[in-house]
Amino acid sequence: MKWNPKKYEEFEAQRREPFEELARMVRREPGMRVLDLGCGTGALTAWLHEELGASETLGVDTSAEMLAQAPVDVPGVRFERADIGSLTPGGRYDLIFANAALQWVPEPRAVLTRLIEGLPRGGQLAVQVPVQDDHPSHAIAAELAALPRYAEALGGWVRRTNALDLRTYASLLDAQGMVGIDASVRVFGHHLPGRDALLEWVDGSLLRAYRARLDEGTYAAFVGDYREELARRVPDARPLYYPFTRLLFHATKA
Repeated sequence: MKWNPKKYEEFEAQRREPFEELARMVRREPGMRVLDLGCGTGALTAWLHEELGASETLGVDTSAEMLAQAPVDVPGVRFERADIGSLTPGGRYDLIFANAALQWVPEPRAVLTRLIEGLPRGGQLAVQVPVQDDHPSHAIAAELAALPRYAEALGGWVRRTNALDLRTYASLLDAQGMVGIDASVRVFGHHLPGRDALLEWVDGSLLRAYRARLDEGTYAAFVGDYREELARRVPDARPLYYPFTRLLFHATKA
């Protein structure tokens, strides 16, 4: 699936808020080595590097389109294309930071365990995971994908995240010897110009996966049905309050 960096960053301010909230959970240490998973265009990776006063930061992402926009002139910061699902940190980083990335990896328990194993003693893990599947913005797409006229074209595929519940994350951290576990559910309230802006939001993220699997005509019909159903479930308030639920957790390796 190709990402459109310009479309994704139309809501840069709203996407930045949980990133900065997660950064505030990190314990500052001098000369940290940071691994940023799912770095996207890298703008926030560069901000994180400077905010923490890190000695070196590596941002990784699977999207070549996103990485093509990454800054190249920030001392100590570099970027690589890599699959988070198979990444092995190998004890090289003092902080593994994953903002809105781990929900897409298959076998999330195994991936999280491998990341923890790759931390040195005293190393930190900071993770933010969106859990928005039950909101109409996401639920409508899944419901449409299950309809016969789209299910056949999609081969029965429906985009759902692999996010775990917060208690499972916390229990996994504890089982892997992490201490100082700080885990919480946060609802970030975003004020959008109106209902059309909500459609633009998902068009830059969620709907791109459907676009990649449907021909142009079928996708246009899918979006048309999505728009109609969204109008039935979400008022066109101006501004529109869009509550976005996310899990945040931070812990240190004993």
